[in-house]
Amino acid sequence: MKLQIITSDCLTPNIHGFFTRHGGISSGIFKGLNCGEGSSDQFQDVMTNRNLVAEAMNVAEQNLITIHQIHSASVITVAEPFAGSKPKADALVSNTKGLAIGILTADCAPILFSDPNSGIVGAAHSGWQGAIKGIARSTVAKMVELGADLGNIQAVVGPCISQKNYEVGEEFLENFLNEDHNFMKFFSNGKDDKYHFDLPSFCLQSLRDAGINNAQWTGHCTYEDSNKFYSYRRARHTGEPDYGRLISVISP
Repeated sequence: MKLQIITSDCLTPNIHGFFTRHGGISSGIFKGLNCGEGSSDQFQDVMTNRNLVAEAMNVAEQNLITIHQIHSASVITVAEPFAGSKPKADALVSNTKGLAIGILTADCAPILFSDPNSGIVGAAHSGWQGAIKGIARSTVAKMVELGADLGNIQAVVGPCISQKNYEVGEEFLENFLNEDHNFMKFFSNGKDDKYHFDLPSFCLQSLRDAGINNAQWTGHCTYEDSNKFYSYRRARHTGEPDYGRLISVISP
């Protein structure tokens, strides 16, 4: 099956893609383009899938750069492939031609950034923890530190879980209200004292607060579309023992 890649005019001319699960060689519950080395999928299948992504991005296999994600606001600058184990962080920025920086998700929000004038790009993993800690703002700051012009940075939030499918409890809500009571606007009332959190809107607001005037969401919900996307929450609800990871990538 051919790779199916979601792109955005907002990020052109940079080669980029929010890769769906279409086109990989994994099987079973991981069927498709599972790029998660931390999953229980066959390691060689995951490596083959990652190689397919590298080929689509027109970079060497070793130049597809990902990190050990930890739900933080940590951002690293990448100039070459890592020697040894992957560093722990949740975003990367780079201006090195020939590299492709990527983020893995399965309901969390991938965010790709581009300053087309400077050639500086970024990729961030924004689950609710990273979002509230300021991963979007930290990524923008690191791009500016590298030489990007804040006024030229554009960002796109990729496929992630949508509000109607993101049911949370009161403790979750309190994590946000303890930071800012205005965050209540990102929650709607659900059933049985539950709420629904709007992750993509929170990410978009975080980007705007960081000074990004051109920020968009692709509009795709990972939970709803099992044909195109892996979903951690859907796997839990269906009783599956594990789940695949989607990859979102951009090149300087």
